[in-house]
Amino acid sequence: MKHVRASRILAIALGTSILAGSAFAQDRTELTFQLNWIAGGANAGFAAAKAEGFYDEAGLDVDVVQGNGSANTAQLVASGQASLAYADAVAVSQLIAKGAPMKIVSTIYQSNPNEVLTKSDSGIESLDGLKGKKVGVPAGSSQTTMLPLFLDANGLTEADFEMINMPPSSMVPALLTGQVDAILGSMDSYRIQLEAQGAELNGWEFASNGVPTVSTSIFASQSFIDEHPDVLKKFIAASLKGWSFALDNPEKAVADVKEVFPDTDPKLVASELAAITTLFCSGDAEYLGKAEPAHWERTQELLSKVGLLPEGVDPTKYYSNDYLPDPSDMRACD
Repeated sequence: MKHVRASRILAIALGTSILAGSAFAQDRTELTFQLNWIAGGANAGFAAAKAEGFYDEAGLDVDVVQGNGSANTAQLVASGQASLAYADAVAVSQLIAKGAPMKIVSTIYQSNPNEVLTKSDSGIESLDGLKGKKVGVPAGSSQTTMLPLFLDANGLTEADFEMINMPPSSMVPALLTGQVDAILGSMDSYRIQLEAQGAELNGWEFASNGVPTVSTSIFASQSFIDEHPDVLKKFIAASLKGWSFALDNPEKAVADVKEVFPDTDPKLVASELAAITTLFCSGDAEYLGKAEPAHWERTQELLSKVGLLPEGVDPTKYYSNDYLPDPSDMRACD
């Protein structure tokens, strides 16, 4: 597993002022950035970029908006209700394959954090043990999108168990109270919430059980990319600077999340941030924020096998590295 090397991060010179909305602003460009999920450690880098002034230094006034699932966030951009967002790369790529005019421009999680979770006293000791059981599935989430690939990789089908679709907020209570035997969870959210309530868990990560795909990424509508390429470059550079800061200064990053989103629980945020540090430089990544072409090719091959993406498509249909900072200004993995 690669790790992020702090010594390679350089100061990024960011300009000031372009346009706010469709009109020119004297000071900063106003942007709305749509998250994939509720605020927490999983988006601490963006909160740090805002609270530490990195967006300000770039001439940007960024409003970071909470979400309720990658699939929902991807649909917001596809339908023109958002222009700049953060979501699982698979959910975004599926809509691009269907003609949605948008593109992934920076990948933060190089491996997805999804996993199947059961309570350790459930008697389920393997994935085969899920057969005949009730499994909670969060509606509109990346777990749901990735499920066919995960099942295929592990010799299972949807007919092997009873899937119960439910709101994401119901997942943890449903497992704790025994309404379901397992949930499609994630190491950066559901696991943390369950363990905070004293649950002892068994888990099977997607990434280490046949689904090593690119994951949560910054993406934008094609119109935004075409009309504001310089703004996009500055936003990505400032966001990556925020993530580098969060990795080096986790306690301050937790405070930044609390500052930007006052309703968050600092202890929960800290646990979430600690849980995701291995994801930034997995998948043979060389730099924070950049998924290598070979990783995209593997992802395309895996997803096309189970019909989640069409076969024979050049992966660059889904992503572009043209808006990333120069490698000399990016944080290297080692």
